[in-house]
Order: sequence, then C-alpha cells, then structure tokens
Amino acid sequence: MLRFDIISIFPEFFRETVDYGIVRRARAAGLVEITAHDLRRWTSDKHHVVDDRPFGGGDGMVLKPEPLFAGVEALTGKARREDFAQDTRVVLLSPQGRVFSQAVAQELAENSTQIVLLCGRYEGVDERVSDALVTDELSIGDYVLSGGETAAMVMIDAVVRLLPGALGSDTSAVFESFSEGLLDYPHYTRPPEFRGMKVPDVLLSGNHAEIERWRKDAARRKTQRNRPDLLK
Repeated sequence: MLRFDIISIFPEFFRETVDYGIVRRARAAGLVEITAHDLRRWTSDKHHVVDDRPFGGGDGMVLKPEPLFAGVEALTGKARREDFAQDTRVVLLSPQGRVFSQAVAQELAENSTQIVLLCGRYEGVDERVSDALVTDELSIGDYVLSGGETAAMVMIDAVVRLLPGALGSDTSAVFESFSEGLLDYPHYTRPPEFRGMKVPDVLLSGNHAEIERWRKDAARRKTQRNRPDLLK
C-alpha cells in the first residue's frame, strides 16, 4: 500500500477531494491511504503560529521550519532525509521545483511506500526545510498558486492511477498521453457519423494492425499540432 501524508494549514481541503473517482476506488481497494494533517498541530506556542516575517525584509510571510520539521519527524520517524527509508519521499510543492510530469508520477508510484507532501503557502517555506528534509521539490507548472494544496491533489491523482489495480485495465495507463513521450491518439465512439463528421474508416475496419498503425501516426500528428516541444 502507498501512503500519502499531507501537511497543510488547510487539511479540510482534502476531506472531499479524495473521495471521488479513481482515487476513491483505490482507497476502498486498500491500494492507497491518504491522510491530511494540520501543520498547526506541531506548533508549540499558544497561538499555533506557523509563519513569520522574512529576514532581510520583503513582502509576505514565510512558513517557519519548526512545525514542518516536527511534522515530518512525527510522520516518518526520522529528522533528516539521509535517515529516511529508501522508499520514503518528502515532497515540497513549490513553483521553484522541477516540473511534475508523467515520468515523475511513474517514478513516485513505483519507488515509494510513503510520500509526505508539504503544502507551501504565502511567500514560501524556510529554506532549511529544503536543505535538510525535502527529497523532491516539485511544481505542476510555470505559474503561481495560492498554496500547494491544489498541486498536491494533482500529484495524488496522477500517482494513484498508476498503481497496479487502480484502473479498470492494466494497459489503460500505458497508452495515455505522455506515457511514451507523445500525446494520446484521438478517440471516437458511437455514432459513427455526427453532424457530418465521420469516424475514420480504419477504426471501423476491424483490422487491428492497421488500427494500431493509424493510432501511432495520429498520436504523432496530434503531438506535432498541440505540443511540438515533446517531439524534440
């Protein structure tokens, strides 16, 4: 079983978002466990303060290191990344991280039994968290969100669907977009003609070799049209 532990100042964000679709089915089947933790539980002051002004000045607030260190240590049993189990990952969700991709999702799904997701907020997280705790700093794109919670849910969904048994078919994830470096091929269903637009004849032919050849060509054409950068 893969275990996700999410550390956030808004753990309630995940109460319903993990209870739909493939993620819900994977939880029910015992393939994944997802728990959201309130960062404030690891504070030691009476006001449960988790942020402070940045040294050197500047706008905004920065998440303090103490509660994040305490939270990771409580969830992993270790205080530094060098001591983590080999299959434990601590992921900081940050615009400064490497871009999350299908390949990264596959890596996490195949090599992890516990993934701790640290949801950043405000102007960011004290750098000592990255220096001592984080195994992966990841971003879901070149834009800024209000916090890491949305990004955390994106990553959970992408990783969970790659777990064996999570999808209805063992080959479903294999042929999705990005799995082989290309976008997915176009899909059609009934009716065979709709408002003058016809399904390609080859898909109705029953010739599986020709259908496979068409799908590969169509995937390359679609990638060239929508994401030519992938072909490089």
